[in-house]
Amino acid sequence: MEKETILKIENLHVNINDREILKGLNLEIKAGEVHALMGTNGAGKSTLVKTLSAHYDCAVTQGKITYKKKDLLELDVSERANEGIFMSFQSPIEVAGVNNSYFLKTAINAKRTHNGLSEIDAMEFLKLVKEETGKFNIDRKLLQRDLNDGFSGGEKKRNELIQLLMLQPDLIMLDEIDSGLDVDAIKTVANVINSMLDGKKSILMITHYDRLLELIKPDFVHILNDGIIAKTGDYSLALELDEKGYEAIGIKDANK
Repeated sequence: MEKETILKIENLHVNINDREILKGLNLEIKAGEVHALMGTNGAGKSTLVKTLSAHYDCAVTQGKITYKKKDLLELDVSERANEGIFMSFQSPIEVAGVNNSYFLKTAINAKRTHNGLSEIDAMEFLKLVKEETGKFNIDRKLLQRDLNDGFSGGEKKRNELIQLLMLQPDLIMLDEIDSGLDVDAIKTVANVINSMLDGKKSILMITHYDRLLELIKPDFVHILNDGIIAKTGDYSLALELDEKGYEAIGIKDANK
């Protein structure tokens, strides 16, 4: 049976500050697939996932993005979130004065309302948090604090894992979620992500490191270079890259 296409990107051109970063990128992601994005700094990896999440820095000048048969470019950032797109940023913003628990409950209920479901109350929310965080031994005390305010890098990543578990998105985009984490923390990230791979949810993850890919085996590895996908393969491409480097596999650093 043919898998449903979740995301289709065609000839995507994107500018940031009037400089073209993506230069005709094409990508298709089907339900249940795990895609890894790799490439040198400045190749366009973060620009791609930021564009998909409607980040204000990114101006689409050409191309088409279809998400679950809808024109993604017609949806604003909140609509994209409610449609099941989740973005884990390299450095999540700190929001003093906004309680983390209140923020997450509001996000869950906005998505439920969007999908025609009734809102959950505080008791249901707390029960769900306890269940989901308990599966992976994640400290839920983070939810008692303000959103990312004064969080360490590791705490911000754990908080995003709680959001993932609670929101259950359909397209999960991870922008270097393994950056700065120790081995145990990376294992927790991998355990959470792998638990969500139910054959329907899809992953698009940016990483420079093979250690995460060892734990979350990608179906496809894409190497971005100068705004396009220059090479695609399976997990063995990541291993080859780790062993030989970019130039040895025919990828030149556009920054040099």
